[in-house]
Amino acid sequence: MCKTCPDTRALVMANSELSNSVRYSRQLALARIGNVGQERLANSRVLIVGAGGLGNPAALYLATSGIGHIVISDFDTVDQSNLPRQVLFRDADVGHPKAEILALRLAEANPGITAIGISRRLEAEALAAEVQLADAVLDCTDNFHSRWRLNEICHAEKTPLVSGAAIRFEGQLTLFRFDRQNSPCYRCLYSEADENLNDCAGQGVLASVAGTVGVMMATETIKLLTGNAREAQDTQARLWVYDALAGYSKYLGISPVDDCPVCGGVL
Repeated sequence: MCKTCPDTRALVMANSELSNSVRYSRQLALARIGNVGQERLANSRVLIVGAGGLGNPAALYLATSGIGHIVISDFDTVDQSNLPRQVLFRDADVGHPKAEILALRLAEANPGITAIGISRRLEAEALAAEVQLADAVLDCTDNFHSRWRLNEICHAEKTPLVSGAAIRFEGQLTLFRFDRQNSPCYRCLYSEADENLNDCAGQGVLASVAGTVGVMMATETIKLLTGNAREAQDTQARLWVYDALAGYSKYLGISPVDDCPVCGGVL
C-alpha cells in the first residue's frame, strides 16, 4: 500500500458510519434509542413468517429502521388480489414468489441490511432452526394451523413471538415473551374451537387495517430489540384490539392457562 495514500478501508468505513448517522438520525435523536439502540437493531436477526398484508408493512419498517438481518418465509406467489394490501408488490410481480420479491424490495429500501427470502414451506426442523437463529419472530400468517405451529416452536426455542391478525375492519396484536419465565402463549388465547373462524379471504379485510397492524408489529419488534418493550404488570402479555370502523382500540390482559397444551400455564 502506498504510504502517502489514505487508508481506503478506513475511509469507506468512515463514509459508511456517516451515511448511517444521517439515515437513522431521527432514531438516533431518540433518548431511548440512540447509538446503543441502533447498534442493537443492526446486530439483530428477525424472522418474518408470511409475506402478505401484515408481512409487507412490518418488513418494510423493520428494514428501513435498520434491522441488520431479515429473513422472510412464504411459499406463496403474488396474486393480483394481493396488491391492495401487500403494497410492496407490483402488477409485474404477479406469479412470482412473494418471499423473494419482498426480500428484493427490502434491499432496495435499505442497502445496508441483509434480506433473505425463503420461498418454500419450512417444515418442523427447518423452521425450528430459523427460529433458533432469530432474536424475534413475527407471525404474519393467516390461519390457525400455521399460528399454532409457530407458537409451539417459538415457545420451545424461547424466542419472542410477535403475533398479528387482521380481518374485516378489525386487527389484533400480541407480543409473547417466551424469553421470560411464565409467559402465556397463543394457545392460551385461542383453542381448537376457534379453528373454523373464517380468514380474510372469506370475510374480507380493509387494506389499511392490515397495514396498521403490520406497522404496529414492526414497532413492537423494534421496542423489544432495543430494550423498550413494556414490562408486564398484572399479566405477562397484552392483546391489542383495534376496531377501525368504531375508531377505537383497547388492551386486554392475557394470563397463562393452566391446561394449555403448549405451555401448561408455566414456561
